[in-house]
Amino acid sequence: MKILTRYLLRAHVGPFLFAFFALTGVITINTLARRLADLAGKGLPLDVVMKFFVLSLPATVALTFPMAVLVAVLYTFSQLTANNEVTALKASGIDMKRLLVPVLVVAALIAGGMVWFNDQVLPDANHRWSQLMIDIGRKSPLFIIKEQMINKIGTSDGRSFYLRAARTDPATSRLWDVVIYDVSQPRVTRTVYADSGIMAFNDRRTDLLLTLFDGHLREVNMDQPQLFQRLDFKREMRRIPGVANELQVDQSTSAYRSDREMTIAMLQAQIDTLAGNLGTARGDAYKTASQDLAQVLGRASSDSAGGAPVGVPTVADAAQGTRYVSENLGASRSRVEDLERQVRSFRVEVQKKYSIAAATLVFVLIGAPLAVRFPRGGVGMVIAFSLVIFAVYYVGLIGGETLADDGYVSPYVAMWIVNAFMAVCGIWGVARMGREMSTSRGSVWEERIERARSWVAGIFGGREVRA
Repeated sequence: MKILTRYLLRAHVGPFLFAFFALTGVITINTLARRLADLAGKGLPLDVVMKFFVLSLPATVALTFPMAVLVAVLYTFSQLTANNEVTALKASGIDMKRLLVPVLVVAALIAGGMVWFNDQVLPDANHRWSQLMIDIGRKSPLFIIKEQMINKIGTSDGRSFYLRAARTDPATSRLWDVVIYDVSQPRVTRTVYADSGIMAFNDRRTDLLLTLFDGHLREVNMDQPQLFQRLDFKREMRRIPGVANELQVDQSTSAYRSDREMTIAMLQAQIDTLAGNLGTARGDAYKTASQDLAQVLGRASSDSAGGAPVGVPTVADAAQGTRYVSENLGASRSRVEDLERQVRSFRVEVQKKYSIAAATLVFVLIGAPLAVRFPRGGVGMVIAFSLVIFAVYYVGLIGGETLADDGYVSPYVAMWIVNAFMAVCGIWGVARMGREMSTSRGSVWEERIERARSWVAGIFGGREVRA
């Protein structure tokens, strides 16, 4: 059995290495094509360009390692079956399931290594790569804008604006879920809400240009609080003059890490902190709403009694207070929803580190039965099945992540449902491996296809199609 185990594992090494380097190279070239616009025309030295691609490799390896395992299993078992080696082993009394034991053991070791890699190596590489992208795109004004924080933007004439974005992309200067607080005029409160936006400088790089999409403007004049204005827009350009001296490189941003730049311990610490903040936000929202409603109802009751003395608020004041309560409730709800979304995204990232690593085991379970079932497919079968399985797995993973971030499903279900489905299919296939009906000379499916072709040819009067 030791000889058979060594032979089986050695048969996997060549296809695994070939698939690993080929897939890594293809994805790396794709990364180069997508980021070429960010690198071109900046006069970067060669060592910076090389560092850029070296730091991008860990994210690629995290995907291509499980993919290479699947390709190796498909190719090796199809070759063993096509060369009648599987038939010889069965004739010697060796159970087909016994062949999977050493492969599963190695896959489990690889999965354990992938967990460590995804937890320790990948986050640090992502963080350094992100910082390098920020340095490369230093001309962009977005590099000092921190997510989920109120960022102050000062102007040369002493005015101040405050900007908050739920998510940013420093490489493209994109923002999502944008709120801008304009306090440049003391007696006017102006707040802008937008679904997304783009930040850029003017040609002289003195003014900040904000292009906002799908939002609205709220404005209240303190001298006339009863006049509340709201303006909806699809696209709006806002100009903040004289900010060039404020938007410079801020080295403190190097301490900030997104969810994909954190280890599991960091993610869990963030989840615990956000869970505490979420409980506090919910309690504060309930307390504030109760107090505001009680105050408004008290005002309305005192006024409805008739003959309200001077100084007692009127119904108009109560209506204004009601709008104020509505605004407070909306702000509290947005705060709670933001915290819940952050908690979900961090939990998704934790489960993703484990689920991608566990894919190596799942791919072994589903790859071996397919290869034994269709031994005549050769390299074409390996490529076809690999592409289909990769597409199903990663589309399910990305779709599950989106659903979990939006709160439609649990992060645990979203990240493990594809693994569970493929594992069940693989276990069912492994259970039937000893009863496959294929040889190196043909298969049941080939015979059925041949009979169908002959039947169609007979109907239309053509010659019988022979194998």
